[in-house]
Amino acid sequence: MTSPPGGSARGPAAEPRRFTCARCGTSAEVLTVNPPLTWTYSMEDGALRHYCDACSRENLRSIEGRLDSDWW
Repeated sequence: MTSPPGGSARGPAAEPRRFTCARCGTSAEVLTVNPPLTWTYSMEDGALRHYCDACSRENLRSIEGRLDSDWW
């Protein structure tokens, strides 16, 4: 069996996507459209911001404090 031009039998090769922590600047390169599973994100002033697992753990209380009261 031969592969189609420009990719494997499953489709074209995935392009790596880089995510950068909005707090500390740590970056992660992944082959999916989603950030690493241990990262969190928030929508702030209409912009999506990603946070690495270390910053997420360190700032858990402030993250919880921003949740709508419907979550509690």
